[in-house]
Amino acid sequence: MTSAVVLILAATLDYLIGDPWGFPHPVQIMGWVISRFTKFALLLCKNSLTQRIAGIVLGVFLIIGSAEYGHLMIQTARWLHPLLGIILESILLASCFALNSLADAADKVLQPLTLGQIDDARSMLSNYVGRDTENLTEAEILRAVLETVTENATDGVMAPLFYAILGAFLPHVGAVPLALAYKASSTLDSMVGYREAPYTYLGWFSARLEDALTWVPCRLTVMTLALISCKPLHIMRICQRDATRDSSPNSGWSECAYAAILGVQMGGTNWYRKVAKYKPLLGDAIHPIAITNIHKALQLTRYSFLLWLGGATSLLLFHY
Repeated sequence: MTSAVVLILAATLDYLIGDPWGFPHPVQIMGWVISRFTKFALLLCKNSLTQRIAGIVLGVFLIIGSAEYGHLMIQTARWLHPLLGIILESILLASCFALNSLADAADKVLQPLTLGQIDDARSMLSNYVGRDTENLTEAEILRAVLETVTENATDGVMAPLFYAILGAFLPHVGAVPLALAYKASSTLDSMVGYREAPYTYLGWFSARLEDALTWVPCRLTVMTLALISCKPLHIMRICQRDATRDSSPNSGWSECAYAAILGVQMGGTNWYRKVAKYKPLLGDAIHPIAITNIHKALQLTRYSFLLWLGGATSLLLFHY
């Protein structure tokens, strides 16, 4: 019963408030730890083997530490008062969901774009993507926003919910520790999970682990989207055709599912620090990417989120 209440309260908090400006966020603490450890490890470890070992230590320490810290905080709050435990658990879990912040980030780029302020849109977009944005056309900005929204739908929204639900069904574990553990893995990947120097060896473990942890929730998300679209065979056929060509085992599938539903095409050439990088084309270019496609993609993510949330809470209530 308590787990179902926490899931519902957390989802409601994310929808109504998101990540309040200035409010301490677990990812900020994770980022601080990663940054400090990385500087120390790169200074101390001078060869590939020691950097790989340091990367494993960082990954294991941060992921297990995040889960244990969340568990300890909740247990302490429950000891003080059961209601305080529920409130803290709901706040911590809400911080793991990024649906509100994902929509907010998209709006911050789209708003100046709709007003014809393309330079402002490029500048705002640079806060959310790794590609060079200073010369992007309007069409390329829209593609970048849609790719960001659809890729992060899995690792920023659905995967944390998946692990929260899994934790809720595991005795003596709970939703928050597993959700925080996944969030730590995702943060590690975003900060050090690169093939380029200086993170080639240090971030290897984090990148591979995040791929593994995201694999199942990503496939479940694709299947959920396919069912919601009412044309599951078509969506899965497009994903089997295109997503397998992407170097990432997850982001290509996530983006391709949305592309197939929306009838648009993602992928192509992006520039990173003046170096061109080609990503395989995903989906068919039946329609040009428009602002309405981005809003519809966000709506599809909301539907998927609510479908999982409703199913999980119903099972939890029925179980108890």
